[in-house]
Amino acid sequence: MPNLLLSFVAFVAYSLLSVYFWRAHTRGECDELCRGTIGHSMVIPITMHGYLLEQGIFSDGGFDLNVFNALSLIVWLTLLVYWVARFFYPIGGLQALVLPLAAVTLLLPGVFPADHQLAHTDLLAFRVHIAVAMLAYSLFTIAMLHAVLISLVEKRLHHATLPRVLRSLPPLLTMESLLFRMIGIGFVLLTLTLASGVMFSEEIFGKAWQFNHKVLFGFISWCVFAVLLWGHRFYGWRGKIAVRWTVSGFAFLLLAYLGSKFVLEVLLHR
Repeated sequence: MPNLLLSFVAFVAYSLLSVYFWRAHTRGECDELCRGTIGHSMVIPITMHGYLLEQGIFSDGGFDLNVFNALSLIVWLTLLVYWVARFFYPIGGLQALVLPLAAVTLLLPGVFPADHQLAHTDLLAFRVHIAVAMLAYSLFTIAMLHAVLISLVEKRLHHATLPRVLRSLPPLLTMESLLFRMIGIGFVLLTLTLASGVMFSEEIFGKAWQFNHKVLFGFISWCVFAVLLWGHRFYGWRGKIAVRWTVSGFAFLLLAYLGSKFVLEVLLHR
């Protein structure tokens, strides 16, 4: 099946599931349905999306992780994590929010084709480095989504009004527990990403390590999340404080990779 047709089929499947789960979410039935047959069937478009990513990234025997492939990969990993986590946590409503993003980002590499083949992609160290980095981005994307939703719910609770959409989300304690779990795991992966980039730059990228804006923003993000985890562990930081630090850390992480790639590839065409 040509990739164009497969992309269309996966996009339609994501779109239909988005509508289905969004309606169930507003009725408060999303968690139950996510654990049922329809929820299990999501593995089909997720698998198609993964296949398309594999074809796009490892095209012509190279490695093309342009900004749109990277964005699609991060959202795909985010949805995959949610799909697995739904067996353990009542997060059907959160999964419903990610599905529309998955549908859109699935089409981005085809709508905005780019060719940014990287060297040294046959090395195991390079592939491990990229895989760990992308998984870290995905976990922090989930943390960012949780932080925004926690902030919205807390604001609405203070006004004694909560829209039905927010009412169907998991309890705040569950959301915060997931938030710090994701940040903790993501922090470990980010640490490995930064450390491997510094110590094995020659082996991974074929050139000596350089301190540039990408590295700077990466280390600032690492410091922000380190302080947040330290404050949560020893001072019980949560609520607004946790939200602010999470958003700040994610913003620096976004600038470190996707922001710089967007400017170079899309705006400067380099």
